[in-house]
Amino acid sequence: MIEIDLDGQKVSVTEGSMIMHAADKAGTYIPHFCYHKKLSIAANCRMCLVDVEKAPKPMPACATPVTNGMIVRTKSDKAVKAQQSVMEFLLINHPLDCPICDQGGECQLQDLAVGYGPGASRYEEEKRVVMHKDVGPLISMEEMSRCIHCTRCVRFGQEIAGVMELGMIHRGEHSEITTVLNDTVDSELSGNMIDLCPVGALTSKPFRYSARPWELSRRKSISPHDSSGANLIVQVKNNRVMRVLPFENNDVNECWLADRDRFSYEALNSTDRLIAPMIKQGGTWKTVDWQTALEYVVRGMGDIKRDPKAIGALVSPHSTVEELFLAQKLVRALGSENIDYRLRHAEFTAGEGVRWLGTSIASLSTLQRALVIGSNLRKEHPLFALRLRGAVRTGARVSVIHDRDDDWAMSLAGKSVVPAGQWVQALADIATAIGNEKGAKAPLQGNATDGAKAMAASLLSGERKAILLGNAAAHHPAASALLSLANWIGEQTGATVGYLTEAANTVGAQLVKAMPGQGGLNAAQMLAGGLKALFLLNTEPEFDSAVGAAKLGGQGTMVVTLSPFKANLDISDVLLPIAPWTETPGTFVNAEGRVQSFHAVVKPLGETRPAWKVLRVLGNMLGLPGFEYETASEVLADARGPGDVAQALVQGSLLSNQTSKAAWLGDTDAKPVTASIYQLDSIVRRSPPLQLTADARSAHDRPAEVSA
Repeated sequence: MIEIDLDGQKVSVTEGSMIMHAADKAGTYIPHFCYHKKLSIAANCRMCLVDVEKAPKPMPACATPVTNGMIVRTKSDKAVKAQQSVMEFLLINHPLDCPICDQGGECQLQDLAVGYGPGASRYEEEKRVVMHKDVGPLISMEEMSRCIHCTRCVRFGQEIAGVMELGMIHRGEHSEITTVLNDTVDSELSGNMIDLCPVGALTSKPFRYSARPWELSRRKSISPHDSSGANLIVQVKNNRVMRVLPFENNDVNECWLADRDRFSYEALNSTDRLIAPMIKQGGTWKTVDWQTALEYVVRGMGDIKRDPKAIGALVSPHSTVEELFLAQKLVRALGSENIDYRLRHAEFTAGEGVRWLGTSIASLSTLQRALVIGSNLRKEHPLFALRLRGAVRTGARVSVIHDRDDDWAMSLAGKSVVPAGQWVQALADIATAIGNEKGAKAPLQGNATDGAKAMAASLLSGERKAILLGNAAAHHPAASALLSLANWIGEQTGATVGYLTEAANTVGAQLVKAMPGQGGLNAAQMLAGGLKALFLLNTEPEFDSAVGAAKLGGQGTMVVTLSPFKANLDISDVLLPIAPWTETPGTFVNAEGRVQSFHAVVKPLGETRPAWKVLRVLGNMLGLPGFEYETASEVLADARGPGDVAQALVQGSLLSNQTSKAAWLGDTDAKPVTASIYQLDSIVRRSPPLQLTADARSAHDRPAEVSA
């Protein structure tokens, strides 16, 4: 440790730190623009000039290493005059359009100009003009004349997103940030550039000119999409969600947010919202009141209740713990075990515990070795990919087994691109290579090919290691065989084994047992048709299941859809409008088993009601015991039982990725079903800006790319 004197205060920091790091530790604010704690140091803006004793001129705090005994003054006349001079230069070409700038009220340049800017400019020359650029549906670059060339956006793309989509061209006052070739910005993390921009050069295209920051209420929430459980700030005006920003949590999403989490809110006020109950009569949908709709369901269940095995429920793992708990409780109280959240799965082996990540999310940043099976990590789990990308930059080696040669935006140490039906064989090859090295017998003998040996050698080296099974591996017909082999490899190499898990509440769905019990039908069996009553909670089988919805509904079948949207119109008999995540309290359990509850941020739209309330009332009207809940917290308390979901993290005894099923060579024609990045759930599918992106427009069902 090195000790320096900072404004008369003794501060100890590690050797190699910069003055800015010491100031952060001491709680001393030094004005800056280009410096960001998560990005490399560029020292572009020079706003952080400070007075260092014995230095002939002011020094940039972000790029000046500390030395033992260094004396630094951040508020001396020398430092303040240097900062004021820099501010004067920054404002020479800046268009003074604060009254109409979208960044007004949350602009770093505006804030610092008040403290360090002159009352009037000495420069009377014409200001430069930078032409606007169209970079896609998410980011607006209409006012690039405001850019101060801090290069935060450039460094973010290069270092965090892994794709350098923006860069700086020319020199001096002709410098400008651009895509160079007039391309669009297509990164799945691109929205973070908006947050990073300290001026109004990069703004949110969907939010643009819709509200001022001081008009918005800020409310904390949790992302309802992938399994990272990203922490959010939802900004609201007049009971309408206007913008979503990241809430910093270093254990989960750090200070970043995937575009899927940031822009999906645009679907919440779409014309596709279901705002009142509807009943199909004579093939025509009619709007009715809640009492009529619920009585219709109860009457329809009258005779069906005598045959409980003909009743089932398909539920979405994007639903809250409370909703899933009441859905399974309703089905089981009716005498049925037909409930399942595993809509895209092809194998339905009963698990020996709750499938989870196998390690903490934060630990992904410090891995030295990783093997990812059946996942396009960058698109399916952008925030996990971000952490692995950071680990690779510090020397980690990541290997992949997949059926497509996707661009991971990071260097891969090994890659096996084979059809999904050959994944078990590919994993067996690695296990055999490891067995040969350690003198152990693999559970399934394979061929120790050169590629398998290289991946085996990678896993046998290093210390912190993980084997991660992706969505396609979980949906695979030979999912248990893949897990069995992964566990054996993990035991031999000291690696943790876990599932990346698909949805916001995949772990929570398992905890509340939203799966068939003894004798119950699984999702595939229910999707094959034959049930007399089927509840669809927050799901659209046509898009969310492995086989679609062609066999659901029809003569003699009552299908009840509980959804925030006008969904399943062809197969449903009743539509009940339930609240999306912004309009209901609830709880999600992310991939690492972190339990995160949230409150409603706006009032329900129209006649929409929280799903837990709808399920509770249905239970009461059907005369079922145990549905006397007044609040969502009471439902959660019942769902978690004695200590099940009582703490911030789920008890380790409940989490297990073990399987007793032996490894076997599965179906060689296997084609696991996975959703593309902007088709994951009903909300994302209906977000206009996300559906205009390159990822949404590209064919997500393109043929698998396989190596010879």
